[in-house]
Amino acid sequence: MRIRILSVLLIAVAMYLSSCSPEHSKLVIAEYGNEKVTLGEFENVYLKNGTSLETAQKDSLSKLKNFLDLYVNFKMKLSDAAQRGFDKDPALQSELSDYKERIGSSYLIEKEMVAPALRDFYEKRKYELRVSHLMIRPDTISDAKAKELAQSLLERIKKGESFESLVKKYSSDSFSKDNGGDIYYITAGTVIPEFEDAAYKTAVGDVYPELVKTRYGYHILKVTEKRERIPSVRASHILITFKNDSGKVDTAGALARIQDIHNQLLKGADFAELAKKYSEDPGSKQNGGDLGFFERRVMIKEFDEAAFNLKKGQISDIIKTNYGFHILKVTDLAPAKPFDEEKDELKKLYQRARYDFDYAGFIRKLKDDFNFRINDNTVNYITKNNDTLKVGGQYWEAKWRNAIKDSTLYSFAGTTVQVDSFFKYIEQNPDFVNRKIDQNLLNAAINKDSESKILKVAAMQLDKKDSQFASLMDDYKNGIYIFKLQDDEIWSKIQIDSTKLMAYYEQNKSQYVWPDRVAYSELFSAKDSVINHYYDLLQKGAEFDSLGAKNEKFGSGKPGQTVFVDPANNLVAREAAKLETPGTYSKPMKMGSGWIIVKLLAKDPSRIKSFEEAKAEVSAQYQDLESKRLENEYISNLKNKYKPVVDNEKLEKAFKSN
Repeated sequence: MRIRILSVLLIAVAMYLSSCSPEHSKLVIAEYGNEKVTLGEFENVYLKNGTSLETAQKDSLSKLKNFLDLYVNFKMKLSDAAQRGFDKDPALQSELSDYKERIGSSYLIEKEMVAPALRDFYEKRKYELRVSHLMIRPDTISDAKAKELAQSLLERIKKGESFESLVKKYSSDSFSKDNGGDIYYITAGTVIPEFEDAAYKTAVGDVYPELVKTRYGYHILKVTEKRERIPSVRASHILITFKNDSGKVDTAGALARIQDIHNQLLKGADFAELAKKYSEDPGSKQNGGDLGFFERRVMIKEFDEAAFNLKKGQISDIIKTNYGFHILKVTDLAPAKPFDEEKDELKKLYQRARYDFDYAGFIRKLKDDFNFRINDNTVNYITKNNDTLKVGGQYWEAKWRNAIKDSTLYSFAGTTVQVDSFFKYIEQNPDFVNRKIDQNLLNAAINKDSESKILKVAAMQLDKKDSQFASLMDDYKNGIYIFKLQDDEIWSKIQIDSTKLMAYYEQNKSQYVWPDRVAYSELFSAKDSVINHYYDLLQKGAEFDSLGAKNEKFGSGKPGQTVFVDPANNLVAREAAKLETPGTYSKPMKMGSGWIIVKLLAKDPSRIKSFEEAKAEVSAQYQDLESKRLENEYISNLKNKYKPVVDNEKLEKAFKSN
């Protein structure tokens, strides 16, 4: 059913801008009844059907005419649907409304939130920022006091006090406070969204003018550097650990060894050969020290900073880390990819990093647009009169229910949601069942319920402000109208009974022929020794079927059955066909992953199928012929009614310059 709808939609109208002049586009190339098809409309639909402009310009007049004939038939059907009042049919309009509601929400989120966010994400990720922060955590003091302290520190910084000195004295981030709050380089998608947004709005050297609130606390944020981002680097390294051959820490000895290696490199020695000879990193030394590609912040900080500051082919100075002394060589730099190539990976990262954050903001905006309001009086009444009830039926017996059951709990866009309907919703939602009815639950449930309702309202209005979505809805509407016409005029009129099928079979029985076929059994083993053992047993009189039962593998012919197989499509059947007499069996032979012995059960020479054997094919072909006959009959009736006329001379101008 859906396949038929989709096939209809392939020729539905779409808005495609042609490069031709308005006069060219307005040429009338077909008329039916009081309706016209212009050249511009035809070109738009032709290209929408999956043909490129370059190809369309080369297509023959015959191909264009065939498509135009199909399109005019399609348009006549839509006119017929309008005359039959499909636009007032409750079932069709309900299906159309359901589709709009269902697809509209996804379309709205994708177009108005995700698509622009991905482009913004891509542009941000062209750069990386080095950021410092002063964080005040609220878990040791109250949230209000944490905010008050953070705000006072921000004001002091604005008045000229040293950001770094205040960080060292007050910051709750023990990992960064002794480094002036430095948290190293970030890019979009690597930190929480609130922090990311503030950082990308801040100029180098500036402090963000407001507090940044995250789930960790309150932050004062400073950007210290901005640079073009290198997506990833490929590097090799030579590592000398701090331990000597005796296993004791010998930092001075390690430094002397790495300095000697570095001097050899400066004199032109091959990096890979020295890595193989001296490096104490067992994971990379055999590959000449190669570590492959890695992104920013994957490696330890000292290593990372050196790698991303080297140019391709450059060798670093000696680097000290917790692992020992390193010399690093950058062998390749990965270039940034175009947006279209990066889009799929960006979308995955966006989903993980900030989709939920942006979605919450998107819903808040919709609520503002639709004037969303919670009735605080009703919420307060429920919480005040309830201290024990839980979601799951008790509300309906509560003494205070009748007083507020029809009261408005929240409203938006002229829609009101009453208390009783809201409680029906939460009692059917597993997120809320058996939870105490308190302020937190009411807020969470109102947010969840209103979110879905507001999205639906927005979706139902979308075709009025978005021409692309309006076109999509027109496509679907045309599809369901055509589907109903096809059902009314064709599929429901096909009458099949055995008498008609038998008559059709008798007229066409020569089409239904079995090829030469065989029925067989087989013995199988993965080992040739086992299959040879079976063969010896057969030679001594063992029953084939009894060996097959132990072997647990039969071919098409299982004990007590005779199933015929076309040898052309089956290797084992092909071997069986080589046997002359039913009951005989082959010698062991290699087949696929093992060895087999095949036994011929029967042969069935090529013959015409009986009616019962061919019935499924007969029925399918008969239905197909009837469908075509009824379709042609319906089109003929439409042509008699609308009398279509096609202007081939003007059609020749399609996809050609003026």
